[in-house]
Amino acid sequence: MPRIRVEVDGSTYEDDVEPRVLLIHYLRERLGKVGTPVGCDTSNCGACTVLMDGMSVKSCSVLAVQADGTDVTTIEGLGMDGRTHPMQQAFHEEHALQCGYCTPGMIMASLDLLRENPDPSDEEVREGLEGNLCRCTGYQNIVKAVRRAAGEMRDPAGQEVTP
Repeated sequence: MPRIRVEVDGSTYEDDVEPRVLLIHYLRERLGKVGTPVGCDTSNCGACTVLMDGMSVKSCSVLAVQADGTDVTTIEGLGMDGRTHPMQQAFHEEHALQCGYCTPGMIMASLDLLRENPDPSDEEVREGLEGNLCRCTGYQNIVKAVRRAAGEMRDPAGQEVTP
């Protein structure tokens, strides 16, 4: 079995994994990172989105061996010192979730969107999140939450602040 070394939410893990194990199953079953849900298992819904080296990936379409040597951030790795991340807080304050199943993936994809475009328009948010599906909210509050977080994550001079 191949041996991988991956940093997940600030901790380094070295494990032997079967070549066919998906990243989502490695995260949940081996590391206990159950905040990232298994959605469709076909990469259609985006619920399992995580950041790999800062870029959003659907972890049901990435093999754990492909994550070897990378830095993975899950929804559980966002908060610091007992505080929620500005994106998590914005989702809460803007009522951007209902059942919450898609929320981890939406938040992670939103962070990647803001990495590329720190001040997106409503339309740019909608386009940037089109690979993540929500069956409950109607998306308007999700767009508002992303725009709110974008404003809070920039410094007063309008420059991006590292998430």
